[in-house]
Amino acid sequence: MSEKQPVPVTESLATESSIRDSKTIGSQAADESFILLEEHGANVGELTPEKLKALKRKLYVRVVALATLINFMLFVDKSTLGQAALLGLLEDTKIGNSEYNNLNTIFYVGYVVGQFPGQFLIQRLPLRVYVSGSIFLWALIICLHCTASSYASLIPLRFFLAVTESAVVPALEITMAMFFTPQELHTIQPLFWTSCVGTPIFTGLIAYGLLWSESSVRPWQLFMILTGGVSLLLSILTWFTYPSNPATANFLTTEEKVHTIQRIHSATRSSIEQKVFKKYQFYEALQDPISWLFTLATFTLMLANNLAFQLSLLYLDLGVSNLGSTLVWVAAGGFSVVICIVASVLLRTFPGYNAYWATTWVLPAIAGSIGMVTLSWDKTIPLLACLLLASTTWGMTYIISLGWTSSSCAGHTKKLTRNAMFMAAYGISNIISPQMWKTGGPRYYATWTVQTILSFILTPLILILIRWILNRRNNLRREWIAEQASQGNYGEGYIERVNEKEETSKIRVDVSLLDLTDLENKFFIYPL
Repeated sequence: MSEKQPVPVTESLATESSIRDSKTIGSQAADESFILLEEHGANVGELTPEKLKALKRKLYVRVVALATLINFMLFVDKSTLGQAALLGLLEDTKIGNSEYNNLNTIFYVGYVVGQFPGQFLIQRLPLRVYVSGSIFLWALIICLHCTASSYASLIPLRFFLAVTESAVVPALEITMAMFFTPQELHTIQPLFWTSCVGTPIFTGLIAYGLLWSESSVRPWQLFMILTGGVSLLLSILTWFTYPSNPATANFLTTEEKVHTIQRIHSATRSSIEQKVFKKYQFYEALQDPISWLFTLATFTLMLANNLAFQLSLLYLDLGVSNLGSTLVWVAAGGFSVVICIVASVLLRTFPGYNAYWATTWVLPAIAGSIGMVTLSWDKTIPLLACLLLASTTWGMTYIISLGWTSSSCAGHTKKLTRNAMFMAAYGISNIISPQMWKTGGPRYYATWTVQTILSFILTPLILILIRWILNRRNNLRREWIAEQASQGNYGEGYIERVNEKEETSKIRVDVSLLDLTDLENKFFIYPL
């Protein structure tokens, strides 16, 4: 990656021939930060180490902490069905194993249906409006779960819950990518996702307490009311505090906004946000083989995801009581949090090896899966240990690939399209996954075999192939960048603007303000 700082936004005195040789776009198609940089970019002071430290501290507190809290409640609410199963939902609604897995399938049908409308709204609405609105809607739906009295009444509730939640994770990922460089994001991701893997600690302890409830309201209904109420309060907090982008973040000073934007532009040589849907970027995302390889990797990995929902029933099959199962949930959550912390340290210490770290974290899952089909069924403690390994460690592979999917492309529409492909594959795979657990219990030999081969062996091989392709592209680009630098070209373009007198002017800017895709912008270096 070139070390050249972004070109300041200044009126260009270039000749017409040089303008034609550079990329020129209209002002409406430029990065959302263009106007802020034009007005204040040349007036801010230098970003000293002291200022950078203070800025990062503020971003961690105001961006990462809020996103982590939202993600935490997202996964608490998504997992309500699993916890409710331990709190009497199955008995009260007369649901068996088959219907339970069907509800998980229906949930992910809604997840797929909601993807492309959700991504469209992310591009057209301020992220603050989209995220807080989504939380408000899913809070209402969770509260309505406590009125369910049958399998049929749960079907629309699970479907619409998924529709409202489906694009929130991509929105959170996009938000963090606006404020942190790709390398910073790779180390933040595991810490951010403790909010997901740590939910069993919270939900398990709540469920444990509710099991002792003597209220006339059933424990699973109280659980729905509690989690829905907390989400409702979160939607109000998010409405007032969620940052749509660095240029409009009210907790940053003007100087901090400019420094935040310039750091991202300098590190990625790509745009931060763009609200115009660009068809060519949509088609490029579909034509780029990397998009499909990430999509395939997500599909294969997520075939194992229903294991998280199946744990409640597997615990019962092993003879663990409802009370004991909630404690096992807590232990599993604590183990997952430790894994995330260790993974963050490793990613920070040894950057540039995403595919290899993703491979490392499926190895314990392979061992646990083998144990589940080879150990005698009366070995309860060893089998619980195998379940712990099989259901927790590979989540880090998903976390790494999710962040890498977004950071390895540029162009806002292309990035949103690739995110939609990724999450659609996530949803489709999760539609299939529950059906793998409908027959063959309690050992489920076929299920364990299929998910071990496809999820835990094939997925890392796909990610290693992605790394090989991106590394080849980087080698070619570094040669090209060195050649351009020798000619004094560090990546510039022009934004064309028409004033009130209908006079056209061109403004010379750094290539990062042009919202180009990674295939258009050869100054973009792919993170590995």
